[in-house]
Amino acid sequence: FTNQIDIWHILVLSFFLGTVNAVDAPTRQSFVVEMIEKRDDLVNAIALNSAMFNSARLIGPAIGGVVIALVGEGNCFLLNGISYLAVIGALMAMRLPGLPKKTGRSHPLTELMEGFRYTFGQLPFRTILFLIALINFVGVSYSVMLPALARDILHGGAHTLGFLMGMTGAGALTGALFLASRKDTLSLLKYMPLAISIFLANLVVLALSRSILLDAGALFFGGLGMMLTMGSGNTLIQSMSDDRMRGRVMSFYAMSFLGIGPFGSLLAGTVSQKTGLPFTFLAGAALTLVGLLLFLIYLRKIHFQVIRNLRKKQTKD
Repeated sequence: FTNQIDIWHILVLSFFLGTVNAVDAPTRQSFVVEMIEKRDDLVNAIALNSAMFNSARLIGPAIGGVVIALVGEGNCFLLNGISYLAVIGALMAMRLPGLPKKTGRSHPLTELMEGFRYTFGQLPFRTILFLIALINFVGVSYSVMLPALARDILHGGAHTLGFLMGMTGAGALTGALFLASRKDTLSLLKYMPLAISIFLANLVVLALSRSILLDAGALFFGGLGMMLTMGSGNTLIQSMSDDRMRGRVMSFYAMSFLGIGPFGSLLAGTVSQKTGLPFTFLAGAALTLVGLLLFLIYLRKIHFQVIRNLRKKQTKD
């Protein structure tokens, strides 16, 4: 509202936000287990939380695009800030039993290395994390390029951008509702190749299309594909993780989910300036295709290891 903003203000605030998210995201993901009284409800609770967590990242910007078109950027930031009061209020209203105190606590670096070995020592974990990192590297960058797509390719303005982002959010919401209705965790592994293929097709359409309706349809399915990929991966990882390791595992998930995207956005912005948006979208599609092929190569082996991990986890519970 002051009209006093410089690039360094944005950089400092973005750095601060990233630091907070690095602590908040894995903590929130691990916290779900403590809120569930019946262990039989754990799988559905993890799936529902995963759907909400991943869809918020896609639906939020979509709502933001609509709000910007209606009331402007300043009011959009104001409403976003006010919305956090509801979250703070909900957290303060919770009454949960205290956790037993840990005895003989190890050095933080030792615990970090233990978490690293546990996470990347298992093929399902490292493969799913690689896929999530790849989808975020490509996916976040393509969403960042939507303003340029709306302005330079479709020759629209804020309303066009809001419509496109809204379609992405609608697809993500559809995927979130689908995930929340699933009761069989193992079936999520079978959906991931299809979801990645849908996201890949979305990038190809965005590269070739000059129609707002065709782009909007592609973005709907792109949001759906991203949601199914990230939500399925999140649910599988949490369902397989030991309770004592879940926080550390989810910190690596947060790194793949939140930490990779900005680098993809930076690279995509540089490439699009030199080669144009269509080539950038096609390059993203090529990277996604490589990830999909690698995943399919290891899918059979991953499938058996996921079954073993889930059975082992169910026996412990």
